Amino acid sequence: MKKTWLVMLVVTLLAPLAAIPDQAAAATQIEVKETVSFRDKPSTSSEVIRYLKSGEQLVVLSEPNSYWYEVLADDGTSGYVSSSSQYITAAVADEDARAVASASANASSNASASASASSKKGEIVASVAFRTSPSTGASRIRYLSRGETVTVLSQPNSYWYQVRDSRGTTGYVSSQSQYIRVSGGTVAPPTSGSSQSSKVEKVINVGMSFLGTPYQYGSNRNSTRYFDCSAFVRRAFQNALNVTLPADSRGQGNYVKNKGNAKSNWRQLQRGDLMFFMSYRGTSASSYSGVNKSKATITHVGIYLGDGKVLHTYSKESGGVRTDSIVGKHWEHRFLFGGSAL
Repeated sequence: MKKTWLVMLVVTLLAPLAAIPDQAAAATQIEVKETVSFRDKPSTSSEVIRYLKSGEQLVVLSEPNSYWYEVLADDGTSGYVSSSSQYITAAVADEDARAVASASANASSNASASASASSKKGEIVASVAFRTSPSTGASRIRYLSRGETVTVLSQPNSYWYQVRDSRGTTGYVSSQSQYIRVSGGTVAPPTSGSSQSSKVEKVINVGMSFLGTPYQYGSNRNSTRYFDCSAFVRRAFQNALNVTLPADSRGQGNYVKNKGNAKSNWRQLQRGDLMFFMSYRGTSASSYSGVNKSKATITHVGIYLGDGKVLHTYSKESGGVRTDSIVGKHWEHRFLFGGSAL
């Protein structure tokens, strides 16, 4: 009798787990509540990839045990984070992502129906964001998983493919070979575009392709193996638009000022504008209250992404090229001016 009771107990406990595979296709999302370590293994002794900030959105890939989630960050990096409610919200099915996907599918039904049978097939090599338009600032429909097959419908520019997934949803995915392998058929060539927004997106897409590239002060301007802040910005513009900016941050600041569109309020900046900062003096606003910022020396530069975020690199310890929110941080207090380099 005791043995039978134990068997029934085990079956009861395992029953909820048996349902998990049926829900695997639905995106599961969490939000960071408090700064927490993002690690390469589910252990507090493992290496810290970086620190996740409050408000960051993560997609849960698996739950290796009761204490950790394996997650995918918005920059496409996978790792492990504590499942404690102190740090993150409870994991829930991402209804918003499914709603966006459904809307996208309805809006693109005509285009999908007319897609040529000769369209290329693409295989997802590594998990990558599937977006509503060809921009890293566009809404994310969901993450495409490694091994998924998509139909490549067109190539609006050198950095993105328009694709249709197996669910019939049409969206955009990075054309970088580290994310997608394309074979067979034909793809419409990249469309030309000379608008300011098109140029901005090219610069940002190139910049984002260097995420994680190590930092080195005074790095070689002809190399992409390492970057300091101004070398990174310079390379993004060179590769994207064949525009060569000055080699250092102060020269780049003068370049922007000479165009006559510099702004001292970062909230007035447009996506793709350059941001210039003074030296670090502390984390609080009061640390910078006595500074005449019109005469302060530029010591750092980055590319504004919008929504208070900057794409930049500033130290070996920070992990190289990365994105950060400046709002309420020392970056906001150190900001001198910004503007377009185009």
